[in-house]
Amino acid sequence: MGLLAEDMAFHSSIPVPLDITVAVVYSIFGLCSLFGNSTLLYISYKKKHLLKPAEYFIVNLAVSDLGLTLSLYPMAITSSFYHRWLYGKTLCSLYAFCGILFGLCSLTTLTLLSMVCFVKVCCPLYGNRFRPFHGQLLIACAWVYALLFACSPLVHWGEYGPEPYGTACCIDWRLSNKLGTARSYTVALFVFCYILPCCVIVASYTSILVTVQASRKTMEQHASRQMNMSSIQTIIIKLSVAVCIGFFTAWSPYAIVSMWAAFGEIESIPPLAFAMPAMFAKSSTIYNPMIYLMLRPNFRQIMCRDLGTLFQTCLKGCLVFKGHAKCCSKPNVMLRRRTAHRQTNQPPLSISSTKLPTVTMRDLRCQRCMDNFECFRHYPQMCGIANPAANTDSSRDQETPVLQTFSQMCESESPESQFNKDLNT
Repeated sequence: MGLLAEDMAFHSSIPVPLDITVAVVYSIFGLCSLFGNSTLLYISYKKKHLLKPAEYFIVNLAVSDLGLTLSLYPMAITSSFYHRWLYGKTLCSLYAFCGILFGLCSLTTLTLLSMVCFVKVCCPLYGNRFRPFHGQLLIACAWVYALLFACSPLVHWGEYGPEPYGTACCIDWRLSNKLGTARSYTVALFVFCYILPCCVIVASYTSILVTVQASRKTMEQHASRQMNMSSIQTIIIKLSVAVCIGFFTAWSPYAIVSMWAAFGEIESIPPLAFAMPAMFAKSSTIYNPMIYLMLRPNFRQIMCRDLGTLFQTCLKGCLVFKGHAKCCSKPNVMLRRRTAHRQTNQPPLSISSTKLPTVTMRDLRCQRCMDNFECFRHYPQMCGIANPAANTDSSRDQETPVLQTFSQMCESESPESQFNKDLNT
């Protein structure tokens, strides 16, 4: 009977089409999160010697979001496709542990980042004393804070279990509705991991906006700095609004449902009401890197420059493979022609019309560039290009508009780049 009840708990309680939709959405989320957070970590590595202490939090945010992506999405996607949880009770607890750990670490990192920004902008006397050691210490505190709440259900303050919709795991909501200790854990999560971070984030960015507005009024008398100040305010407003909206969008549905499950009639809550908040919470792994990649000028410029370089490399690689395919297909064409002439008893073509010496040279060139890397290294001298100079000129003319587009994106001076200089000081 117990095994039957456990099996039913791990069976999906939402329709199959909705399960497939959830799996597809999670697949898109996972790919976008993997690309965004990996790009953010790559850019941070490229400018590791130039990272400011406040930017350590952005790196830690990418690490926690990437950890959540790698630990949750594969199991959630496959279970949704199969319409049931596939991995048993032990991995269910591990799944829930990773979700709480990485989710709370991201949430706490966003809160600490807002506090650091508040100190640097509104209290520059103390903000100028902020050192890398302080940032590393706060990041360690964020992990300890998240680990404290993630380990609590393992020592039976709260419990981990399957979600009511059956294809994922989190806190055992049914138990929090029945037992006082489990309910107290849910209330503690609501207060210390939602209400408190909400208040800190909103208060911090509101104070930053008020300070920027007051500085703008002070600087209005200086016409030369008015444009620079306007760009600073625009970017700060965008960053503040984006962080606040993202935070509330991701975590508010889960917070509401958790209180509903703890103090309401849990049997009256539809399973889809638990599945949708989980989807919103996982979406935070997408827009967190998007906010900082798109709205921070220094990160955006490095990303734009490296994407331009990657595009050029891919474009050259495509040209190499195209030339390689052309040169290696010529001997086959000639062989087919000769076979056709033999079958039809027609006289072979003349030497001048078939250009046998040219085919022989190209065949030899193909033998030298059978390896793709070798072909790329010798391009365009190899791969049977009859006139390298002319081909180089034509390929250069074709690449020029694309390269100009990327150079205009990456090298054009913008007001945001001046804000980056001011913010880094």
